[in-house]
Amino acid sequence: MGVVADAWTWLATGSNWSGESGVWHRLGEHMYVSGVALAVACAIALPIAFWLGHIGRGGALAVNLSNAGRAIPVFAVLALLMLTPLRSEGYLPTIIALVLFAVPPLLTNAYIGMREVDRAVVEAARGMGMSGPQIFRRVELPLAYPLLMTGIRSAAVQVVATATIASMVGQGGLGRIITAGFNTYNTPQVVAGALLAALLALAVEGALIGLDRLVDPGAARRRARRTADRRPAPAGAGG
Repeated sequence: MGVVADAWTWLATGSNWSGESGVWHRLGEHMYVSGVALAVACAIALPIAFWLGHIGRGGALAVNLSNAGRAIPVFAVLALLMLTPLRSEGYLPTIIALVLFAVPPLLTNAYIGMREVDRAVVEAARGMGMSGPQIFRRVELPLAYPLLMTGIRSAAVQVVATATIASMVGQGGLGRIITAGFNTYNTPQVVAGALLAALLALAVEGALIGLDRLVDPGAARRRARRTADRRPAPAGAGG
């Protein structure tokens, strides 16, 4: 408990939060790198997964290839990128490494969600005269939404937690607090930095869960169904 108490004391010290090496600055760097990486990964993975899931061809190969990419260590990718001219492009090497890390869960969950949509429902929508884009927007995407959001939450938490590796190549983020603590043998600072990174990951997941409840296209229907199930049956309905 002594180390945790010392870490709390470090976090409660105002001077540790200000300046370019302070918590607020490092937190901003961490959120910037994580947010850009997640946005780019979504822009790459989701359209591919939606298209392959919609046409029903080539998706299994794409998912297997993306899953194989999970075996590549993120830090190894970052280290290789730092040996290229990209090392002088600010956070670009870290963002590229995190994008490669985030694409597999996004692609896999979105594709599986699309392919698990009941084909009978899709054919019924097609029989009603819906076009391909209409089927995608009104049928496939709402039904695939739960798995899609699971993939986004998983990728977001993984990216936020892994973005600390930027400090290993001299870049910013909450990882710099941890590495600075190691360099000065300041264990409370190391623990404080790790706690901040963990709390940020939990906060991101909590925010996405809240957003999920707000925008879930099936939430209103499920609430209406539960309300109808709890409504008492009319008198004499049982015969």
